Amino acid sequence: MYKEQKPEEVLERMKRNEAIVVLDVREPEEWESGHIPGAKHIPLGHIARALNEMDPKQETIVVCRSGNRSGQACSFLASMGYHVVNMPGGMSQWTGDIVYGK
Repeated sequence: MYKEQKPEEVLERMKRNEAIVVLDVREPEEWESGHIPGAKHIPLGHIARALNEMDPKQETIVVCRSGNRSGQACSFLASMGYHVVNMPGGMSQWTGDIVYGK
C-alpha cells in the first residue's frame, strides 16, 4: 500500500526542502516537454530494471501526466518494499511555477 499527495502538497514540501525524491515515470518526449526540477526520470516500462537506481528507504514521490502510471509504479515499488507516494493529477495538475524543459 502507498499514500497519495496532491501536487500542491508536494510543491509545499519541496519549498520546505524536505528530504524527498521525485520520480517521473512518463515517456521521454513527455519529460522533455517539461518536468519538476530535480526529478529523476525513469519511464514506467523501465522501473523493474532500474530498482538499483532508487533507495527503498528514501521517500519517493512518483509522478506522471495524470496519476495512472504513477499509481502503477507505486503499486509495484511498494510491493518491492520501497517507500513511495503517488501524486494524483500528475503533471496536468502541477501548480509549481518552476518546470524545466518548457
